[in-house]
Amino acid sequence: MLIYHGICKQDHTRFNPIFLKLKTFEAHLKLYKKYCNIISLDDFYQGRFSDDKFNICITFDDGYANNYKYVLPLLEKYQLPAAFFITAVSEESYDVLWNDFLGIATRYGPETLIYKNEQYHKDQNKQYISTQSGIRLKEKLRCSAFDEKAEMMELLYPLVPFKDDEQNKDYWLQMTAEQIKELAASPFVHIGAHGYYHNDLGKINIVSAADEMARTKQYLESLVEKQVTSLAFPYGSYTQQVIEEAKKAGFNQLLAMDFHFDTDATDQTMRERFTVNPFLSPVNQLYATINRRYD
Repeated sequence: MLIYHGICKQDHTRFNPIFLKLKTFEAHLKLYKKYCNIISLDDFYQGRFSDDKFNICITFDDGYANNYKYVLPLLEKYQLPAAFFITAVSEESYDVLWNDFLGIATRYGPETLIYKNEQYHKDQNKQYISTQSGIRLKEKLRCSAFDEKAEMMELLYPLVPFKDDEQNKDYWLQMTAEQIKELAASPFVHIGAHGYYHNDLGKINIVSAADEMARTKQYLESLVEKQVTSLAFPYGSYTQQVIEEAKKAGFNQLLAMDFHFDTDATDQTMRERFTVNPFLSPVNQLYATINRRYD
């Protein structure tokens, strides 16, 4: 089971290391179509595998508009299934995930800033780090409620009005509600949840995490008019309590990256996934995927 995120036409490492060029992604699909058996998420869970070919399930996280713009046409062109895990930030009138916002703002923002009476400066990796605690702003916010993330965005945007640059939209813009509905209407598409605000469900308090999972499910189901019973944990982060609350909310397909607990491997709802490396050639990526490791 593979994890993709964003697709863009060029400069795929402009803001983060998880995007893939459109031509590279299409090359992946051509290879899969020729040499592999591409199956849906439901078929993967049901164990409907080919005995003759390597089985692959394609998943996309984060709900980028570029998924609707570039990925959907290619799925229909090659007639291949994929699952998309989407947040509910559009319901709150946000068109960018907080972590993407911070990543772009960090790149273009000032060398130092004051946030909640604490000074941050850019370290050698161009990340904002507290001069007092030595903790990166990104890590501090991952443990925080969304209102603190919203406060950060309100503070930084006047310093970095990146939305004015049309060329950058493919790197941050989220799908609209209408685009999610159109995506869900495709027979090649499975829609799943990815948290309400893209918070780290394993680091925020469990009451907030449970509420987020339930609200995301309700939002997506009202939008696509289908049951949404799959959930991909943002950042691959979860606890055993999060798993329990996800099941209570009605999710029976829970997708991680690497398992965290010994019991995960025997939990019929849990599956591991393998993140695509945007720096490999399509053939080398397929080799790594088959061996499930990067040498």
